[in-house]
Amino acid sequence: MSLLPWLLVIAVGFVIARSISGFVLGEKKILGVRMQERRFSMEMFSSLVITYTIVILGFGLIYFILSFEGIYLVEGGELRQVSPIGSLIHSFYFSGVTMLTIGYGDITPIGIGRLLALIEALIGYILPTAFVIHLVQSNQERARD
Repeated sequence: MSLLPWLLVIAVGFVIARSISGFVLGEKKILGVRMQERRFSMEMFSSLVITYTIVILGFGLIYFILSFEGIYLVEGGELRQVSPIGSLIHSFYFSGVTMLTIGYGDITPIGIGRLLALIEALIGYILPTAFVIHLVQSNQERARD
């Protein structure tokens, strides 16, 4: 078993975790981009979109990297041989569907991929809640000032 894919998984996982923690903690910088405050917080909205995108792409890359280690996404209940580009597309699709809707069931993970899908689904539920809480806290702080 090669060490490189696992190091890549850890690196991508770190970027995902850093992005989520930055959003939840209300940091004024996301990936080095400074955010400003407004009444309608376009910055907060864009930081949420950026965070979702990073998580979806990050988990998609993790699924893709793990496919080289024999951990697959099964389509339609059958293990199919697909090209690397096909595997990348399936990985991003599965990641997006898992993050945003908890899946359609057309693609299912095998092995540790199931745990990763659960973690991604949990993040997909928690992020909107964190967004609302952060928005309410921002509005309360502005009202006090």
